[in-house]
Formats: sequence, C-alpha cells, structure tokens
Amino acid sequence: MEAVLSELEAALGHTFHNRELLVRALTHRSLANERTLSEQGAATSEGATQTGDYERLEFLGDAVLGLVVAEALFEAHPEWKEGELTRVRSQLVSRQHMAEVAAAVDLGNYLRLSKGEDRSGLRHKSTVLSNSMEAVMGALFLDGGLEAVRGFARCWVMGEAAEQLAQELRSGAALGNYKSALQEHLQAAKAGTPVYRVKSESGPDHRKRFLVEVRLKPEGGEPGKALARGTGSTKKHAEQDAAQRALDRLRATEAKVCGELDAAEPESASLKSEEEQPAQ
Repeated sequence: MEAVLSELEAALGHTFHNRELLVRALTHRSLANERTLSEQGAATSEGATQTGDYERLEFLGDAVLGLVVAEALFEAHPEWKEGELTRVRSQLVSRQHMAEVAAAVDLGNYLRLSKGEDRSGLRHKSTVLSNSMEAVMGALFLDGGLEAVRGFARCWVMGEAAEQLAQELRSGAALGNYKSALQEHLQAAKAGTPVYRVKSESGPDHRKRFLVEVRLKPEGGEPGKALARGTGSTKKHAEQDAAQRALDRLRATEAKVCGELDAAEPESASLKSEEEQPAQ
C-alpha cells in the first residue's frame, strides 16, 4: 500500500506527513460499514487505522477548495465584478469539473471500496469521484496547509479550464451551459429550437461514450437541419459538447457574413454618393 500511496502523492504534488489522512480521504462509506474484525486487523497491518470514511474530509475540502479558487480568480482578474467571479468559481468547483479532475489523476484507481460496490463499478461514478476529490483536498489542507491545496489547484483545477471559462465570459457565453446559450442564440435569430438525439453508445457501463446530434427545429415543423454532433461520458455531457460545437459554427458563419457585408459597404456608399451628385 505504501507504493500505491506514493504514486498518488506524486500526482498530488505533496508527500503526506500523516498518511492516515490520505487513506481516510480514499475510504468510501461502503468499506467503513462493511469491515469485520478480521478486515480491521488487516487494515491496521497496512497502516490504515480505523479512521472512518471520507465524508467529513469532503465537507472540509469543499470549503477550502472554494477559498483557494476564489483567491486565485480574485488576483488574476481585477477587472471582474462579484457576479463574474462567482460564476467562474462555481464552474471550477462544480461536481462535474471535480469529477474530471479526479479522472485526470486516476483517483478512482486508489479508492477503497467494499467488494460489492467495487464490482458494481462505483469507483468510476462521477459523484463518487467528485466527492472523494474534495475529501483529498481536505486531507491536503490538514497535512500541508493552504499552500498544498493551492499547488494542486493551480495545476489541475484551474489551468486551461480557468482560461477557457475566462474566454467564454468575454464572449458572452453561458459559462459551461452551452445548451442554454444555443437556445437563446436561436431564439434571438427566430430560427427555431434545438433538439438533441443520441446517435450511438459505446464502451463498458462504467466508461460509456455517447454520440449526440443536435438538430434545428423550426417553429411548427419537424427537426430538420443537423447543426453539430458531440461526444461525452454521459448524455448530458455529449449534449453540451454538441451545443458548444453548434454555437461555434453558427457564430463563425455569422462573423463571415458580417465580414462580407462590411467589405461591400464602402462600394455601396461610393455608388450612393455618385448618384446623389447633381449632373454637370
């Protein structure tokens, strides 16, 4: 178990002085409830005393992570108002994003589950991944203080995700909710509403991949023109990906049309000026 924990510590960028904290952060309630006396003895021999599950650390980690992310955004974007800071922070500390962070560091492989839950594929469920990731943040804070959490957050929680959200904010997007942004965009253009359909599913149950297509449904008509396709580990993620691709495609097309109109304006203005001049 020491070697396994060392691998995770390398990914976290922190060597624990009290590894019992890390073990607790990795222990699911199912294992804590299932232990028999013999299993307790085996756990103790591995250096993991009866510390319970990760739920209390999850509570602490959620609060600490919110503080660290808020601090980073506050310093990096002095031009943002409270509402903008709040919207970006909520995306970065969301369950969806924390599950993605957990998957990036292979946290699921280190979780300690009951045999039954392990066989069910629980270690790869997004809710379990996000909760355990927050618990690890709590363990990092107790063992290494805010600086340990800051180091991990800069590398894994912020990074490209924070920059992408900043770009979306500048462009007026709905910060991760591309389905709403696409619907608003189409309604403003009076083009119709988006309709999503799952085209295919692939992969095992604990690692599903969905392919979703979004089509345009005119007012009073059937879904017609395909706008884009997207993929994701859940139907919801695939729909968001499809909506983002459709939105990008629509905006690119509109920008091209506007550019062509702008280029034609000087010529039109010149012809109009010539027409208005009195005949000699």
